[in-house]
Amino acid sequence: MSMLSFERKYRVRGGTLLGGDLFDFWVGPFYVGFFGVTTMFFALLGTALIVYGAAIGPTWNIWQINIAPPDLKYGLALAPLRDGGLWQLITICAIGAFVSWALREVEICRKLGMGYHVPIAFSFAILAYVTLEVIRPLLLGAWGNAFPYGIFSHLDWVSNTGYQYLHFHYNPAHMIAVSFFFANCFALALHGSLILSASNPGKGEVVKTAEHENTYYRDTIGYSIGTLGIHRLGLFLAVSAVFWSAVCIVISGPFWSRGWPEWWSWWLNLSIWK
Repeated sequence: MSMLSFERKYRVRGGTLLGGDLFDFWVGPFYVGFFGVTTMFFALLGTALIVYGAAIGPTWNIWQINIAPPDLKYGLALAPLRDGGLWQLITICAIGAFVSWALREVEICRKLGMGYHVPIAFSFAILAYVTLEVIRPLLLGAWGNAFPYGIFSHLDWVSNTGYQYLHFHYNPAHMIAVSFFFANCFALALHGSLILSASNPGKGEVVKTAEHENTYYRDTIGYSIGTLGIHRLGLFLAVSAVFWSAVCIVISGPFWSRGWPEWWSWWLNLSIWK
């Protein structure tokens, strides 16, 4: 019932970026909008192309289906449909669906009169995908440097890329990204456990309030970031993890082509060791 009362504020006209009133309606609890229509179009078309790629491929095994990018010999040109062109069309559909979804989120934010932090956060995930499938291949001069669409083939690409640079975990941007990932997981685990313990007290005890939560962390670590602050921190940590993930892969190849352990030789060459 709480969601039904909330939807009265949500279901307001206007706030659209394109299309005006044409698609300004809801299907059940879901807002459609112009970008909702484009999201469905690109998502359905991309899925259909993946199914078509599986149909012309050697297997229907969901683990082994592979839609590979064009061979390196095609460079940045359009490839034949069965030799990487299908991958190029699916990539266009994926970007169209992701960007459309982000713009639909913008329209929802405008309707609610809230900030754009949700679509901005999602845009960092889009940036990571575009970095892998568009920016890095462009910098390397061939679409064949992008990752394929498939479960095992994708995992093989990740593994092979790691071995290509010897120990990929020596990539400094990768280190920063993983640190942010773990910090985000740890911070939100602390937050979630605190909320559960406060809202699910023991038998005979009352439900705790935000004051109890703040007091607990002040007593435990000397500081409480607060109910709003923890979500801002979670957003910052998550966005930072995705951003540095994009950085770590875009510098691997275009800007550093040797093994990553070799990059750290600058430390051994510092004059303080001489």
